[in-house]
Amino acid sequence: MSDKFLNRAYGLESVEETLAHYDKWAESYETELAENGYATPTRLAAALWDHLKDPAIEILDYGCGTGLCGVELRRVGFHIVDGVDPSPEMLSKARQHNVYRDLSALDISSPTPVESGRYAVIVACGVIGVGAAPPETFDLVMNALPKGGILAFSFNDHAIADRAFEGRLNGWLDPGAARLLVKKYGPHLPNINLNSNIYIVEKA
Repeated sequence: MSDKFLNRAYGLESVEETLAHYDKWAESYETELAENGYATPTRLAAALWDHLKDPAIEILDYGCGTGLCGVELRRVGFHIVDGVDPSPEMLSKARQHNVYRDLSALDISSPTPVESGRYAVIVACGVIGVGAAPPETFDLVMNALPKGGILAFSFNDHAIADRAFEGRLNGWLDPGAARLLVKKYGPHLPNINLNSNIYIVEKA
């Protein structure tokens, strides 16, 4: 089992280091995650469909990577999915799945990487966490949602152990700026005994 890129991912620190790592990983990304039983995209897409059975709603797959979550979103019944990612190599792989209406580059240096109010549903599967997008990404995505908008996302065990990540979530829930609709703990990469929480929140 290859774990060269996966093991290194959780130790990445700078933005530049992270982008370079994911560009290099793109070619073997899906194979390596499949070897480890990657389950979070399937769980998150199913939970979102259970909550929101609307095939025609427009969804943004934020940090779509090679398109694994987009594949699952389309499989459960959502028809209109756009994707954004900062890695050109990951986007190239995502295009090969032919499940996205539109794919575009994500400028992670921008304070408003997503047009405010453009999407009523945003998905961030395996995106915000240790070695990936930092905790403040949660605020950026929530700010992009309109009132009543939905964010479906996940935190793996590494993110759960770092209080800064759920701290951002609670910073919205505690004052009533958002409402927690779903929180379920389950397998993430079961072959290495790594789990994740999936969440669905509604912006107040």
